[in-house]
Amino acid sequence: MIDEFSFIDSIGSDEGDERPLDPAEERAREDLMILIEADQEQVFFSRQLEVQYEDKYFHWITNRAIRDLENEGYVKSDKRKMKTGGDIKLYYHKGFRYYKRSANNIVALVETYSDKDFGESIGIQGELMIQSGFAGCQFIQMGTETRTYNGKTWTETEHNLDFIYERDGISYGVEVKNTLSYMDKVEFDIKIELCQHLGIRPVFAVRMLPRAWINDLVDAGGFALIFKYQLYPVAHRDFAKKIRTELKLPVDAPRRLNISTMNRFLKWHNEQLNV
Repeated sequence: MIDEFSFIDSIGSDEGDERPLDPAEERAREDLMILIEADQEQVFFSRQLEVQYEDKYFHWITNRAIRDLENEGYVKSDKRKMKTGGDIKLYYHKGFRYYKRSANNIVALVETYSDKDFGESIGIQGELMIQSGFAGCQFIQMGTETRTYNGKTWTETEHNLDFIYERDGISYGVEVKNTLSYMDKVEFDIKIELCQHLGIRPVFAVRMLPRAWINDLVDAGGFALIFKYQLYPVAHRDFAKKIRTELKLPVDAPRRLNISTMNRFLKWHNEQLNV
């Protein structure tokens, strides 16, 4: 399981910088300026902004846009070391002089949910929800944390699949990522190749993927099972509400996957029977 909090401020810093300037970046800059101007006594962090605007822009576009505004002096920043490891970069309006109290509150919240043990529990929760969802739709679990199936083994890398499921003669390699950030693109590509080597269809059960990656997945015969929300354990429902309310992040603590989520996959599965 990837610990997304160890690189909480890094999304877009590599992949985004290698990309040519995108017209969407200018639009992202305008949206960010409107947001920051509307509440000049608000502190934000980069992951928060990336997720809030992901319906309109890739994470790396928003990240580049806010850093451009910082370089131009429109916003100021404060980079903090977190107790749980890694850095978090905070942004605030250039005229907000007494930002530190708000900044401290945000850092405290992020440090709480980026605690290693809590992060592991979130990863496990995502896997449990997927197991329950597939079992409820009568899929048979054929393997866990494996790179071997039906006499074939993936040996190109050390990667494996979280689960392999089968129903109606069709097999699926399922990778679960219950994180706010996008999963690593290199890992994404490898998991697709792994599934193709094993002769099974790739399925990514994730909070969110970029549209371009989803297109690549569809071209590979796979399916993106999008949660939209990061799934917390039920015992942390109150904390999930706090994060959702105060940080405007898409987190929830349901007892089970929304029925429409698995129904989307089941509908797609049934369509494959006629292909």
